[in-house]
Amino acid sequence: MLGDFLRAHREQHAAPPPAIGERRRRTPGLRREELAATAGVSTTWLTWLEQGRDVQASAHTLARLASALDLTPAERASLFDLARRRDPALPDQEASPLPASLLALPETIAVPAYVLDGEWTARAWNRQAAAVFSGWLDDGSQERNLLRFVFCQPAARILLGSDWSERARRLVAEFRADVNRRPRDPQLLTLITDLEGCSVEFSTFWHSQSVLNREGGERRFLHPGHHDQRYRQTTLLVAEAPDCKLVCLLPAG
Repeated sequence: MLGDFLRAHREQHAAPPPAIGERRRRTPGLRREELAATAGVSTTWLTWLEQGRDVQASAHTLARLASALDLTPAERASLFDLARRRDPALPDQEASPLPASLLALPETIAVPAYVLDGEWTARAWNRQAAAVFSGWLDDGSQERNLLRFVFCQPAARILLGSDWSERARRLVAEFRADVNRRPRDPQLLTLITDLEGCSVEFSTFWHSQSVLNREGGERRFLHPGHHDQRYRQTTLLVAEAPDCKLVCLLPAG
């Protein structure tokens, strides 16, 4: 797929004006040797990359290819996604304020719902979610970060009961997937250090290198004096804030 993407954008790129006396081009776009020269790579290597051979492209080489092809921001992001590399041009800076429309969304949902930001801190939730997540989203809680709540607050072990270990392990694997997309983010690195200092279990799960997408499934919660509450979790990614997640819990059974 990476090779197809590069070849298509090379062929769609405006060709340089012909030199005096040069014959008219028979093929559109840039020739491989022209793109290779501009990006500072060999024509053979570029050919192999376009053919899908097992060659590696560093992030800085991809950046030179993106510049040589005049890729738009969306095209450049797709190039790095296909190559599974992080764009070195992405800044390590504080996230932009979340859109007010996103923060207002949980209140419009009839089931427990909340928004997690890029550091896994709850930024908005509805009263149904506050009722489910006692110790985290209720009025008496001072800790809104989901990972710090699960690993550093005794209330989390009560709330999750015998499922705590498995759900905590899954959270770390999902969190690692986010960190791998932002490996130099100072806020995430600080959070990891804090969690390792707070929890032996977090450190063990973290160093296992397990990675999972944020997936749905049944979630069980224990509230003193009440029957178990069971829900089916659905997590939605937010297009206008890609590091954020909207999590909804539908009553199960």
